[in-house]
Amino acid sequence: MSTFKSAQARLASRIAPHRGKRIAPARQRGIAAVEFAIVLPLLLLIVFGTVELGFALYDKAVITNASREGARAGIVLKSPKPTASDIQNVVTNYTSSRLFTFGSQNSPVVTTTGAGGTFGQPLSVSVSYQYKGLGFGQMLSAITGTITLSATAVMNNE
Repeated sequence: MSTFKSAQARLASRIAPHRGKRIAPARQRGIAAVEFAIVLPLLLLIVFGTVELGFALYDKAVITNASREGARAGIVLKSPKPTASDIQNVVTNYTSSRLFTFGSQNSPVVTTTGAGGTFGQPLSVSVSYQYKGLGFGQMLSAITGTITLSATAVMNNE
């Protein structure tokens, strides 16, 4: 028993002087700043990537709704039937105030098939838009090429 107590006393004497003290505080000075400098670019990439993705998804929703609006304007029962240029004007008016263009005047391309058709025939309105992006999107498009958002709506003439 005495050997156990003496071994325990020797261990306690080795541990006791270091209890509650920082080990080598001069060597650890500035480590938080270094860790922050390493992690900050990754955090900024995640935050700005999320914002950029939100803008792209919003523009995709606007393009989808614009194609629906154009198709709806083209199939309504009225005389004379709307022409392809009338449908294009509806889509352009819809997107002009809703798209995030970030200063560039990039208008969507509208393609219609079946405009002015008779009852029951389908009308297809396709809208495509080259997304420029805020900053991260421009860097990504430099690597992958232009990012094109597109949507198509098909409705039957009334």
